[in-house]
Amino acid sequence: MSKTANLRREISLFGAIMLGLGSIVGTGVFVSIGIAAGVAGANVLIAIFIAALVATCNGLSSAQLASAHPVSGGTYEYGYRWLSPGLGFTAGWLFLSAKSASAATAALGLAGYLNALGVFGSTVEANYLSKVGIGLGMLALMTFVVVVGIKRTSLINTMVVSLTLAALFVFVVLGFGTAIENAGSHLGDVFKPAKEGASKSLYALLNAAALMFVAYTGYGRIATMGEEVANPRTTIPQAMIATLGVTMVLYLSVGLVAVGAIGAERLASKTGEFGAPLMAVTEAIGKPWVGGVVAFGAITAMLGVMLNLLLGLSRVVLAMSRRADLPTKFSAINQRGVPLHATILVTLIVGGLICIGDVRLSWSFSAMTVLLYYSITNLCAIRVDEADRIFPVWISWMGLISCLSLALFIQWQMLAVGAAILIVAIVARNLIIRARG
Repeated sequence: MSKTANLRREISLFGAIMLGLGSIVGTGVFVSIGIAAGVAGANVLIAIFIAALVATCNGLSSAQLASAHPVSGGTYEYGYRWLSPGLGFTAGWLFLSAKSASAATAALGLAGYLNALGVFGSTVEANYLSKVGIGLGMLALMTFVVVVGIKRTSLINTMVVSLTLAALFVFVVLGFGTAIENAGSHLGDVFKPAKEGASKSLYALLNAAALMFVAYTGYGRIATMGEEVANPRTTIPQAMIATLGVTMVLYLSVGLVAVGAIGAERLASKTGEFGAPLMAVTEAIGKPWVGGVVAFGAITAMLGVMLNLLLGLSRVVLAMSRRADLPTKFSAINQRGVPLHATILVTLIVGGLICIGDVRLSWSFSAMTVLLYYSITNLCAIRVDEADRIFPVWISWMGLISCLSLALFIQWQMLAVGAAILIVAIVARNLIIRARG
């Protein structure tokens, strides 16, 4: 283990796109569409589109920053460079909180799809214990993959993403006919206010958009891995734009088929029961083998998300330990170019969150923290010098305003928990600074 070893620039444009898709196409499409449907009903389709627009602004801000300052750490490093050490630390802590929760959600979602295939017992207790056990086992497997080195990890990620996209393609093509047949009864409520009134419908819509926004934010992994991307100034923006475009089309297609085929209410109920809503859609399609294809695609997707989140989280821990915002031993990089100690720390944190066993709770917490994180990202992008700017500054202003606005529609309990965690982190940082003298 050496503190002087360097990360290696071995990720190409194609590899960066697949890295982004591997981080996005997983929990978002296989789980969070069902969670958001439980909030906004059929208007989840509008929420998906709103979230895509917000994510585009934020993605371009991230690309702007990563091309100007291509280092590991993402907004944590950008905050230090363009804002202040305090805001940089805040961004790093928010990222660790948000994405650790997302990784735990992915692990539980994976277990949910195995459960839908009848792998677990019939009792709630058996389901909980099995879901947590499977989640922890898959976490350990993905940790092993990460520590073998970024070149092999990128290859494995490409294989995983390809299998996932193929499974979703089968789902959309075969489910489209069923969705059209049932569209009259299931899609008729799109654009219509709920019985509770227009104000509550608007609140529900923006709450769902906030939840769906998290489903797009894997593009930030490309920026977080900026120190390992070849030709970052051109590769990172191109990879982010391509990733967001593919993801928006995919999410809208899957959402349309899912809501059209079985309705938002049933989709949401299946998410609550097992965390595997798309399995209910495959039952409506009437081809039993499609369920197996979708479950396989979901499993590969969740594995891909876990893999990419472990990569991104460990690089932020690496960056924070380099500045002594975390213990400096986590800055060590081994001869494979892997921050091993940082990776192990992240694995332990995610493992603890997996033990909660609730996909909706972990996803809501992730939504709150990631919106605040990207607010800081946009603040940084606004401060970039004109000479280094590749996108208009108004894009970053739109990203900032939209993130702060959507954060208002997250449950107040999640905001309170996030504030408490952040206060603890700031106090701990101040104690570390004082101890260093």
